[in-house]
Formats: sequence, C-alpha cells, structure tokens
Amino acid sequence: MGRLFGTDGVRGVANADLTAELALGLSVAAAHVLAEAGTFEGHRPTAVVGRDPRASGEFLEAAVVAGLASAGVDVRRVGVLPTPAVAYLTGALGADLGVMLSASHNAMPDNGVKFFARGGQKLADDLEHRIEAVYEQHRTGEPWARPTGAGVGRVTDYDEGFDQYIAHLIGVLPNRLDGIKVVLDEAHGAASRVSPEAFARAGAEIVTIGADPDGLNINDGCGSTHLEMLQAAVVEHGADLGIAHDGDADRCLAVDAEGREVDGDQILAVLALAMREAGQLRKNTVVGTVMSNLGFKLAMEREGIELVQTAVGDRYVLESMKAEGYALGGEQSGHVIVLDHATTGDGTLTGLMLAARVAATGRTLADLAGVMSRLPQILVNVPDVDKSRVTTSAELAAAVADAERELGTTGRVLLRSSGTEPLVRVMVEAADIEQAKAVAGRLADVVKSALG
Repeated sequence: MGRLFGTDGVRGVANADLTAELALGLSVAAAHVLAEAGTFEGHRPTAVVGRDPRASGEFLEAAVVAGLASAGVDVRRVGVLPTPAVAYLTGALGADLGVMLSASHNAMPDNGVKFFARGGQKLADDLEHRIEAVYEQHRTGEPWARPTGAGVGRVTDYDEGFDQYIAHLIGVLPNRLDGIKVVLDEAHGAASRVSPEAFARAGAEIVTIGADPDGLNINDGCGSTHLEMLQAAVVEHGADLGIAHDGDADRCLAVDAEGREVDGDQILAVLALAMREAGQLRKNTVVGTVMSNLGFKLAMEREGIELVQTAVGDRYVLESMKAEGYALGGEQSGHVIVLDHATTGDGTLTGLMLAARVAATGRTLADLAGVMSRLPQILVNVPDVDKSRVTTSAELAAAVADAERELGTTGRVLLRSSGTEPLVRVMVEAADIEQAKAVAGRLADVVKSALG
C-alpha cells in the first residue's frame, strides 16, 4: 500500500480514489489510534465531524460517522463549517479527535479526510503512520474488537457549533469593525454562512459574493484562487477592502480599495506590526516559508522583526511556531496562523483581524500593506529530470552561484524538488522582472542539461 496521507490529510477524486470504504476504514483506524487513550478508565471517546458543501461530502460524512460509531466513538456532527471551526470545536468540546471532510481549494470532484488530535491539533507524522498501519491491518483481515449493544457510538447533531465558533472569533478581535465596508468572497464553500455572520456581528457593512453553495460550485471561478470577481466587486461597491477564502476557509487573501491583491506575505506583515504594537508578537518573530517573498524578508528586517523560514507547507510553519513559542506565522498562499487563537490557519479570523487593523488605524489597506514591496517572483517548472541530484550537481551549483551574484542583495534563487512529480521548480526573485525572467530561463536550461 502506498502512503495515503499527503501534506494535508488524505485527498483524491471522491468515489474513485477516496471511496466510502476508504473513509470508513480510515475513521475506524483513527478511532483506535487517536481515541485509544480515552477508552481506558471507562471513558467514552468523542469526535467532532464537519465538512465543506461538496456533494460528495454527504456520503463521505456518512461513512466517517459510521466508522467512528462502529468503533465505539460518540460523534458530534457539526455540519458544514470551516476547517478551523472543526479544529476549534474539537478543542473546545474536549473531543478525542476531529474529522474534516474537504479538499480545500481543489475543484469540486475532489474531496479529502483530515484528522485532528485532542485540542484540535494537526497530526504529527508518527500518528499518520500509525493510522495507516492500523488501516492496513484491518484492510487485510486482521480482526478488531467491535463493541456491541450499549458499547457502540452514538451520533448527535451539534448545531450550537456555528454560534460557538462565531462567538470565539468575535471574542478575540482587538476592536470592532464599525465604519468599514467589506466584500466577502466565500468560494461557495464552508464559510458561506460563518464569515458574513462574523463580519456583520463585528460591525462591518458587508457585501457577499460566492456564498450560494449548491454542492457543485465550490471554488468555481471564485474564492482565493480566482480573485477577479472580488476585485471587480470591491471597486463596484466602493468597499474598503475585500476578503477571499478557499473552499474550507483556512486561507485568506485580500483586495485593497483599488482592487489590487494583498497576498499572504503582505497580510503577515500588517498583522506582525499590529501584534508587536499590542505586545503580542512573542520573541519579536514571525514565521514564514522559503517561498516567502524576498520583499517580506527585507521589510521585516527594516522593521526590526525576526523572520524564521521553514519548508513549504503550513504544517511546517505550525511545527516551528509550537516548538519555539512564536505567535504568528503563515504562507504567501494565505494560510495565516495566529497561535494564541487558532490551532491551524483560519481565513475568517485572519480577515477579521486585517479589517480590524484598517478600522483601528483609519488607514487604507493599501497604505498598511505598503510596509513591504513584493518583488517579482518567476517560477519555472522543469519536468522529466532527476530531481534527486538537484543538491549534488556541481554544474547546477555553479550556475546558481553565478545567478545570485548577478542578482545581488535584492534578488535570490530557490530550487525545489517536487514531492510527487519528476520535476524541479526554479524560482527567481528580483527587483527587475525582466532580469528575473532571464535568470530563471537560463537556470531552467541548466537544470535540464545537468539533471535530464
């Protein structure tokens, strides 16, 4: 059996790769791994289960609930809520595990199963390995103790989760949003009810688009992967800013009053300054990834804020934050983690905090985001090469060194191997976009020659 878990749970085309049988089996295995401590001393283990609005989420939710209940886990079904809401409720309700059914920003035919441990924490690699191992044992016929009678899990709907999560969001805001007009693009996804309600309760005047999920239209030409509708709506309605989420609302990208994109790096820069001002930026440090724009790094240096960079992926950002006690981290893609208030990226919370900064300062989002200048970032994929030699090729190392000398202190080169495909990604940043394109093109040719 190949590895099931990717960088963010188990994903695939629903009913092809991700079947009801797989979802049920994984849930049984997860119950045995994540809830086994709760089965001692007569404790009834519990789980929180939520999903995004994809049509396939309906049958996958049924499979997950069946698997958990058959393993003796009581299930609280919270319905359609964002991923960070499921993580929050898992912790707030003292559940042994949480399950979110979503494929995030992926197209509608995909879906995924993401597990949370106690406290709403993402799973460490060893827990994922243990779940896979138990799943494989069961799949190949090893018997497991099935509870009967009163030992089977009970299933209830927990409708209070909606208001409980919104109350949490409002409760952590530093100030209200009165006087701010915001356009919200919900990607026809999991935040279609939550985000408008939260912004309205916080005092903002809201205009909502992409908030009519029908099970088939999630991420379809809208949301954080398609900002065009939001950009047009912000300008049309004369809004102060726009907020875009992805399908499960763990991301947030923004648009200023002129319709210009404000990406995850810029949002991090704005929040880093706000949190430092409030005395909340622990160790005067923000965590990004190696893909964070060089302009972000230069801005943090200028402002006297330390930047720690991790491998690409919000799980690595989170691991660094938890290990060192940092309060703020995230990715250019819009995963922003405010660790005092969330255990994972929370797009609604991020949008609320960004709008709160606009309201508190009276400054425009463009002005606030101007703390950093994004350098042009050119990315070229070089396919069909031996990616295992990307760090050992002397020819490639010499070419990279030459390129970095040419770019100087206001440019950089990053080579990354794909985790799943035989390709190398060449990323070049420079103040001059034409120079960045030229350097990226030359390096791509060297990668092909040296590793092809």
